[in-house]
Amino acid sequence: MSGWLIITEKDNTARRIASILFRDVKVLKKGVNCYYSKSNDAYVVGLKGHIVEIDFPPEYNRWSEVPLKSLLNAELEKKIKETKVVNLLKELAKKVEHVTIATDYDREGELIGVEALEIIKKVNPNVKVDRAKYSAITPSEIKKAFNNLSRVDFNLASSAMARQKIDLIWGAVLTRLISLHSGKLGKDFLSVGRVQSPTLRLIVEREKEIKEFKPKKYWEIFATFRNSEEFKAKHIKRFEDEKEVKETFDRVGDGIVKKFEKRERIEAKPSPFNTTLFLKEASKFMSPDRAMMVAETLYMNGLISYPRTDNTVYPPSINVVGIAEMLADVFPKEAKIVLKQDKIVPSRGKRESKDHPPIYPTGVATKDKLSKDEWRIYELVIRRFLATLAPNAVWEVKSVEVDSNGEIFKASGRKLIEKGWREIYIYYKIEESHLPDLKVGEKLKLVDKEILEKETKPPARYTTGNLISVMEKLNLGTKSTRHEIIKKLYSRKYVFGNPLKPTQTAVAVIESLKKGAETITLPDMTAKLEKDMYEIAEGKRKEEEIVKESKEFLDKILDSIDYEELSKSLKAGIKKDKVVGTCPRCGKELVLRKSRGRNSKRFIGCSGFPNCNFTLPLPQNGTIYLTKKCEKHNIKKIRIKTKKGYWDVGCPYCNYLEWKKKNEK
Repeated sequence: MSGWLIITEKDNTARRIASILFRDVKVLKKGVNCYYSKSNDAYVVGLKGHIVEIDFPPEYNRWSEVPLKSLLNAELEKKIKETKVVNLLKELAKKVEHVTIATDYDREGELIGVEALEIIKKVNPNVKVDRAKYSAITPSEIKKAFNNLSRVDFNLASSAMARQKIDLIWGAVLTRLISLHSGKLGKDFLSVGRVQSPTLRLIVEREKEIKEFKPKKYWEIFATFRNSEEFKAKHIKRFEDEKEVKETFDRVGDGIVKKFEKRERIEAKPSPFNTTLFLKEASKFMSPDRAMMVAETLYMNGLISYPRTDNTVYPPSINVVGIAEMLADVFPKEAKIVLKQDKIVPSRGKRESKDHPPIYPTGVATKDKLSKDEWRIYELVIRRFLATLAPNAVWEVKSVEVDSNGEIFKASGRKLIEKGWREIYIYYKIEESHLPDLKVGEKLKLVDKEILEKETKPPARYTTGNLISVMEKLNLGTKSTRHEIIKKLYSRKYVFGNPLKPTQTAVAVIESLKKGAETITLPDMTAKLEKDMYEIAEGKRKEEEIVKESKEFLDKILDSIDYEELSKSLKAGIKKDKVVGTCPRCGKELVLRKSRGRNSKRFIGCSGFPNCNFTLPLPQNGTIYLTKKCEKHNIKKIRIKTKKGYWDVGCPYCNYLEWKKKNEK
């Protein structure tokens, strides 16, 4: 027996690695693809991510009958998730004496590889095992990885398993707690999670700030002055007293230049993409989870490096000049800006790690060979990479201070005089403003003056891109999971739109948890777990110890909850998401309803039924969200989310009356 088995995370990767390492590759169909090289007696198999999963035993599946605390003491089971893959591994285990784990090199990838290894070792306990680590699926990277094989990191895999167990237990206990006490079971259950709940709290708290915000009036004075040219300047003070602003306004007349400065300001090029920066930028085009999915496809096709990384510093091993030369075929103008420099010095971000480099292009593809989304992400990565090698941008910046009868006004101007990296990275708008050249002591004629009444504004809602950055700062989730957490908030109908707005159900869940189990909604515990995961990976602590601590902590939380108050609070909040407005016929509440029967249809009905049978029709497809009220009818407007995006239906009563009017005509 002399065979060699290489295990990758997915079939695409297996196919590419087999074609890079071996010349004579034959595809063996064994339920799943297996790539075989006869001359090397080597098999390459792609898994389907996790081929086994941990879960509670079947007797814990009856939510209403199983006490919550019993979940803390349950013996978790490993269940086979991908039977065909497992059967193939068992078959090949009998034929090989050497196994190389070549899954993605991160915490989750290490666990996926170890799961496969455990299955193989049950059949062939004496098999020789090693690890291939790579950051790009290109011939040079793969050959380098297989010429420098290392050991499997069982501690790293163990840290991933600890996270998996803790997330399963916390998710199951808290989801059942909320769902049972809100009466939302079946497909409409309410999910709660270790990372999900603190993230949702951020969104809910921001919405609360916006609603409670009381705008304050203030006034600003603007004056237009002229020398050879006109320019507008603003008074340095923001006035909160109407009498004071009018008195100041009356004093404003001709001016004299008190200070004038003209200088060049260098705008440094952007730092290389790590996962957070990439998702923040990509969310301008598509949802973060979609962007990550597309990035993974490009990675597996050898076009970009591994998209899950914390690093923002290119290691010396990456030939950045060679990559820029390679990209001249697809982005000639942009590559030329980089390559015409005497010396190319890449920018450096604040975070440097040794596992994977920043995200960078590794292959060349043309627009016609990729889908629309693939090209968008591929172009984004290329432009960012080239921008990190390009010259800095240079602005001409002017500033002036004008004295007008003792009142001080300021104005500024900026003009981009050397585009540098901004000519390549086209995703930032170039905003210029004009200010003429002035001299200290120069007299200025007052052309016009005005008072503008304004109001302070509430904080802005989070966009998906901003939220990912905030999650990173608070240590909520990981580079690999943050986009998935946001996706879950949408799928559970906790949030809608972008910027994200919480539903009343989300508000009810967070407010209820804050009263009875606030710890669940704070990032502190999650940040501590990240530290624990690192210590497991370093071999300083054991998986079992961390899981046990987490269970004990959750046990204390369950003891502190007022379950009666929790039920009351949740049900009241969830009801708000169903109340559309006031019935125009009887004055009672209009609510979202479903008709009975197999072909049930949703509609708006009066809560006074059967005494009042007022109804309004609704679109039958898509997720319904209630937005602001129609001023005319005191009924909330409706927004529908479909696969194609959001559709603002507007006021259902206005729509019904318009339809009725057309029909009568």
